Amino acid sequence: MNQVVVITGAAQGLGQVIAQRFSAKGACVIVTDVDLERAAAAANSLDGSGERVLALQLDVTRKQDFADVLERAVARFGHVTTLVNNAAMTPTTSVMEISAEEFDRVVAINQRGTFFGCQVFGHYFAGRNYGRIINMASLAGQNGGTASGAHYASSKGAILTLTKIFARHLAANGVTVNAVAPGPMDLPSVHAAVPADRLKAIINDMIPVKKLGDASFVADLVVSIAAENAGFATGATFDVNGGIFMR
Repeated sequence: MNQVVVITGAAQGLGQVIAQRFSAKGACVIVTDVDLERAAAAANSLDGSGERVLALQLDVTRKQDFADVLERAVARFGHVTTLVNNAAMTPTTSVMEISAEEFDRVVAINQRGTFFGCQVFGHYFAGRNYGRIINMASLAGQNGGTASGAHYASSKGAILTLTKIFARHLAANGVTVNAVAPGPMDLPSVHAAVPADRLKAIINDMIPVKKLGDASFVADLVVSIAAENAGFATGATFDVNGGIFMR
């Protein structure tokens, strides 16, 4: 089956790396982001011809945006096989300084956005008796975070639970729902969010393997979970955290 993948928040960071990996494997990729201009630039870097890529604007806080993206993706490529819920807001505000507005905004993007994606695409996939949903969670949702904000960590913890709920609900219809929980990655966004001295301390004192994670490996893992022969893996969380959290 020709793989057609929708990725949220794919204009930069880990989402863009995931998009690159799917494209390299021959999949058709729909690059979505709240910023259409950046999404278009990222899509062009994958396939300048535009034959196997589509850039679309998507505000994950709006359920209708997911429905619109699904409709346009199917109109362009005939079907969709995979959704990667990657879009996230990652502030590092101190727990006692988080405002109500900032808390609500983070939860709306990270948690509600994932919920809407699972709802809209889960319904579509169930109707086709096939689909793969991968939710990008985080180590922060398992251990409370190393440098991230409490609102970010709690929203990512909620994603782990949503993954189980949708996995159970959709399993009989040939749809798998899994989560990937990365620890600190060697990405520009991480270096920008965490001061250099703090990041050095995290690497030396908190990460057993003494280095940041490789985003390309996480992308390869996502591609593997989305494979057609991955139908026996569902409701799972795949940890990639350098040994910070072991279970």
